[in-house]
Amino acid sequence: MTTVDPNFTETAAREARRARLFTRINVADKWFQVLGLSWVTPLLKACAGDNPHAQVKEIWRLLAVPLLAIFAFLLLWGTLAPKVQTSLGAVPGPVQVWEEVVNLHQDAQAKAEKREKFEAMVEKRNQRLIDAGRADEVKTVAYTGAPSFYHQIWISIKTVFFGFLIATVVAVPLGIAAGLSPIANAALNPLIQIFKPVSPLAWLPIVTMVVSALSASQDGWFEKSFLISAITVTLCSLWPTLINTALGVASIDKDLVNVSKVLKMNTWTKITKLVLPSALPLIFTGLRLSLGVGWMVLIAAEMLAQNPGLGKFVWDEFQNGSSSSLAKIMVAVVTIGIIGFMLDRVMFALQSLFTFTNNR
Repeated sequence: MTTVDPNFTETAAREARRARLFTRINVADKWFQVLGLSWVTPLLKACAGDNPHAQVKEIWRLLAVPLLAIFAFLLLWGTLAPKVQTSLGAVPGPVQVWEEVVNLHQDAQAKAEKREKFEAMVEKRNQRLIDAGRADEVKTVAYTGAPSFYHQIWISIKTVFFGFLIATVVAVPLGIAAGLSPIANAALNPLIQIFKPVSPLAWLPIVTMVVSALSASQDGWFEKSFLISAITVTLCSLWPTLINTALGVASIDKDLVNVSKVLKMNTWTKITKLVLPSALPLIFTGLRLSLGVGWMVLIAAEMLAQNPGLGKFVWDEFQNGSSSSLAKIMVAVVTIGIIGFMLDRVMFALQSLFTFTNNR
């Protein structure tokens, strides 16, 4: 005679729900890692009852230790900063820097309201002219007020992505050619070795003169300052992508190359079906490096050429020399670092979507 556990069905259903929960957590873990939130996974597992002792250790390693390190850095910064005197006064501590963050935010809101009022006034004036039958006198008047901190951040982000896009369009095909053809590799290698170490400060005067010569006026799709900064970013950031693409293409399995010959694949099919899928991990590594290099180059180019963006904001505050200038510069430095981290996370997310493994 067999004894039937009356709670068997309920227990099995509970275990099934538990298994589904952990499956969802493991799937979400891939995206937590992409976003830099890997500490969320052990926290969720601990809440779900999966070996809480082991999960607490992971939470300590992934969350508590970094937070303690940041706290120690802020404490050290706040302690030592007032002791360092500069021509603009004492180095601001975390509290003063946060106050400037609030001030810059309020200033940005005030400038946004001022811009909206100006645009509303221009639109109202134009509408009066149209109503009076004088549509030929309608004019589009550009707002010439000082840009806000947020606007300068947006200009820098647009510029770096434009320059990075051009660099990618140039570097990936050249890298594929260098990886597939020893002759192309021999031709490109000397150029790479010569131009890769060139500083953006050396490229900037040349780019400025060329862009100014080719664009005699400000009329066109892009402003001169935007093109100068973007092209400088392109010239300095394409090399990591080119090198890693060539390395990735040259490192694909020779058996796959032999299979492509047996199947008599044409060049386009070989590149799209064989070469790119195999080389994508290294290509994305190059893209991440290029974007990081481009972001650093852009700030230097904006400072030197006085082009709109975060670099110009830093230089203007340095030249301003007010009591709050140093704190504003430190706000910009932290902002540059945070945006650089976010740009890398964006590229890592794309890498996770288009490659077969997260083990880079």
